[in-house]
Amino acid sequence: MRLSNWLQLHLPRVWLRRGPIARALWPLSLIYGALVALRRWRYRVGWSPTLQLPALVIVVGNVVAGGAGKTPMTIALVKHLMAQGLRVGVISRGHGRQSRDTRAVKAGSLPQDVGDEPLLIHQSTGAPVWVGALRAEAGQELLKTHPDVQVLVCDDGLQHWALARDIDICVMDERGVGNGWLLPAGPLREAWPRLVDLLVHTGSSSVTGGFQAHRQLADHALTCDGQKVPLANLKNQPVQAVAGLARPEAFFEMLRQSGLQLDTVLALPDHHDYSDWQSTEPGRTWLCTEKDAAKLWPHEPTALAVPLQVSPEAPFWHALDALVAQRLKR
Repeated sequence: MRLSNWLQLHLPRVWLRRGPIARALWPLSLIYGALVALRRWRYRVGWSPTLQLPALVIVVGNVVAGGAGKTPMTIALVKHLMAQGLRVGVISRGHGRQSRDTRAVKAGSLPQDVGDEPLLIHQSTGAPVWVGALRAEAGQELLKTHPDVQVLVCDDGLQHWALARDIDICVMDERGVGNGWLLPAGPLREAWPRLVDLLVHTGSSSVTGGFQAHRQLADHALTCDGQKVPLANLKNQPVQAVAGLARPEAFFEMLRQSGLQLDTVLALPDHHDYSDWQSTEPGRTWLCTEKDAAKLWPHEPTALAVPLQVSPEAPFWHALDALVAQRLKR
């Protein structure tokens, strides 16, 4: 395993407490913190430009490295806003893609060209999605193509100060802020607490305030041609599970809680491209996340993708709707 992959899989455990490895990395976190503060200050004083787009911009992100449920939260948010009659678009950096240009995500796009998360968002919502190394530029291009869009949702980007935003939504899981230290000694991308409009917890957390969101797997899996397979049909047989996530063990545990017997689990780095996947013998059932599916299916067409669903409590939606209505009036 490459060092970068090993670090991605094991550092999250280091970040949970202030142990010897975290303490050894702590001096580096001081340098990182100084650089983050300097960069933020440059935007505050206007030395670095911030672009204001002609649409309401909602950023969904987190302050810790690794997944906390941002993409499922983005999907739920986009569906909710569309159900309110608003025209919604999504922008993203497209982390993990091999291209560097700014482009639209289409139904037939490849994950290596647009990123696995933007592709999943487009397929799940039908909303226009653009990716770009500069999210502000992606937003500009999306609005040129879809000038009727009223709300732009930025998937990740709390620390992307080049894009002006109207509403910040921070997502946290059960890790909270971990050991409370900045990278690389801890999981924090920036110091916490910081000002956000809405804080959403997808798991129990020591961080106070905010709203609760229930995170669970769907009761079915999807085949490569879109057919639904009830998870109940898989309970009496051993299955294999694979996940290329920041925290793959969380997916495996949710499968077990659904009553499935996992014969084999394979944890891969976040955004793994599956180009090295070796097809298995017939009769083996592999389960993966929806995020992994588009990359795994070309090599393992019988694999089943299990959707992850995030459902915020009603007060969150009430607070969001009030903020959106207020900011749109401006």
